[in-house]
Amino acid sequence: MSDPSSHGPIRSFGRIKSRALKPRQAALFDTLLPTVALPDPANGPLDPAAIMPGAKQVWLEIGFGGGEHLAGQAARHPDTLMIGCEPFLNGVGSALRHIEEGGLKNVRIHADDARAVLAALPDTSVDHVLILFPDPWPKARHAKRRLVQADVAAELARILKVGGKLRFVTDWKAYADWALARFLETPGLVWMAEAADDWRNAPADHIRTRYEDKHLGDTEPVFLLFERRAAPAA
Repeated sequence: MSDPSSHGPIRSFGRIKSRALKPRQAALFDTLLPTVALPDPANGPLDPAAIMPGAKQVWLEIGFGGGEHLAGQAARHPDTLMIGCEPFLNGVGSALRHIEEGGLKNVRIHADDARAVLAALPDTSVDHVLILFPDPWPKARHAKRRLVQADVAAELARILKVGGKLRFVTDWKAYADWALARFLETPGLVWMAEAADDWRNAPADHIRTRYEDKHLGDTEPVFLLFERRAAPAA
C-alpha cells in the first residue's frame, strides 16, 4: 500500500459537493469562473501585482463558504484584490452568483485547497487573511485535519506584510483554543486582544453569513485577531 503522505497534505475540509448545482450556478462555472479563476499555483509563484495591476491591497479569504462575506468585502473595497479559496463546489457556485450579481471585478477564485495558494504567494504580499468558520473537526482524533497547524500558521505569517492582519473566527471552543495556541507560537504573529470583548464581539467590518446564523457550533463565535510584526532577530 502506498504511503498516504506521498499524495499531499491531509485534507482539512470535508465534502467537495453535496448536491447537484443549480442550472444557473453550473452555467457560471463555464462562463464566469474562467474569467475570475486565480492562476493555477501549481504552475509557479503567484504575483498579485500581475493578477490585479494597481490593487491597493491584497486580501485572502480561506474557506469562503457560500461567498457572501467574500463578495461583500469585495464590494466595499473595489480597489483591493480579493483572493478566495474554497474546495466545496456548491460554495464556489454560490460565490460566482454573488460575483455576477455584484458586477465584481476584483475577486479571484481558487476552487481547491488553499495551502497550494499559500505556498505560491510571495513573502509579505498579503495585507489581510481571513479564516471564518473553518471545518472544526471537533473530535480529538481528527484534530490533525484542522486547517490551522503549525506549518500553516508559519506560512500565514510569511505571506503577511508587516502590519498585516489575520482574522480567525470559529464557533467551536476546542478549535478556538487550538488555533490560539498555534498562532501564539508562531514568530511574527501578535494577538491583538486586550480585553474579553475583543474576542467576544465581531469587528466593525464583519459581515454575517448564513452559516453563522445557523449556530452549529458549541459556543458563540470567537473572533481572534492577530497582527504581523517583525519577527525577532535570530
